[in-house]
Amino acid sequence: MIGPYINGAALVLGSVVGGFLGPKLKPAMRERMPMVFGCASMGLGIAMIIKVKFLAPVVLALVLGSVFGEVVQLESGIQRFAGLSRKLIEKISRPTGGISQEEFLDKFVALLVLFSLSGTGIYGALTEGMTGDSTLLIVKSILDLFTAPIFASTMGFTVAILVIPQFAVQGLLFLAAQLILPLTTPDMLADFSACGGLIMLATGFRICGIKPFPVGNMIPAFVLVMPLSHLWALYM
Repeated sequence: MIGPYINGAALVLGSVVGGFLGPKLKPAMRERMPMVFGCASMGLGIAMIIKVKFLAPVVLALVLGSVFGEVVQLESGIQRFAGLSRKLIEKISRPTGGISQEEFLDKFVALLVLFSLSGTGIYGALTEGMTGDSTLLIVKSILDLFTAPIFASTMGFTVAILVIPQFAVQGLLFLAAQLILPLTTPDMLADFSACGGLIMLATGFRICGIKPFPVGNMIPAFVLVMPLSHLWALYM
């Protein structure tokens, strides 16, 4: 298992560099670059959506997953974790100036999806688990290495905390790959990709400040989409 370690190291290194260089970065760069990364997220989402095989189960998974996320207040839980993390980090480092608590929590949720639940990370971990090829995760690591410093320049070292869910997701997928992939079909994987693309698209809108989609509450859709796609193929 090489890719998850490389990706985690890139996220931590980028966050630390951004945390130290934050005051030295030009305000225009700190303000505009997140819009570039948000645009990239939307583009990646669109590229994943067009792979869809059965649109109905994808939409159903997104709706049911979001309803479940709203009921259990998943995004609120993520935000509470973010707030506690920020307080803990700021006790041992400089305060994260230039950004309100509300904006910090909003960006933290979007970055959780971007770093930990992106299509590249999920498929990269599954691919390495099945074939030993870590290329996709290395490519993601390069992107994260340049993305993390920009957000850490305003959000501080707390961005590095995201390595925990990132490594947990990728590590579990790597270990479970040989059990999961034999149970899937190309159509199920295509619909899984499309579901992730919709969430990535919403994440891009949120990062760019266009529309604050509740991406944290959409996360359960990842669990539902492949079973629903399988049932749809069997009975519809």
